[in-house]
Amino acid sequence: MQRIIGNVQEVENSYVQRFMLKSKIHRATLTGADLDYEGSIAIDRDLIELADMLPGEQVHVLNINNGSRLITYVIEAPRGSGSMMLNGPAARLGTTGDKVIVLTYCSVEDDEAKSHETKVILVDDENRAVER
Repeated sequence: MQRIIGNVQEVENSYVQRFMLKSKIHRATLTGADLDYEGSIAIDRDLIELADMLPGEQVHVLNINNGSRLITYVIEAPRGSGSMMLNGPAARLGTTGDKVIVLTYCSVEDDEAKSHETKVILVDDENRAVER
C-alpha cells in the first residue's frame, strides 16, 4: 500500500518483500563438467542438505577462476561423493579444479529481512564441509 504525503511517497512495510541470500556453498571445487548431460549442477547430497537446498531448486553458480556466472538448478549427486559437477551448456563455463560459489535466494518480508541470516557452508578441497 502506498500513501503520498506532500512530495513524499511511503510504502507500508507489510507489503515489501526483499530477495535475500538464503544459503551458499563457498569455494567448492568443480569435480567435472559433462557437456552431453541435459543440464544443471550435480552437488553431493551432504552439501545439498547442509546448505538447505533442494533438487530442482534454482541456484546461481559463480566461477572464481574465470568470473563466469550462471543460473541453473540442483541435481543430487551421491552422498559423500564430493561431487560438484557442471552439466550441459553450463559445462562450458568451468573446468575440473575451478573454485565456485553456489548461491540460493529467498523472498522474505521486510521485517524478517532485517534479522535474516544466510546459511554459509565452507568446504575443503574435496568439497567436505569444514567448521567456521
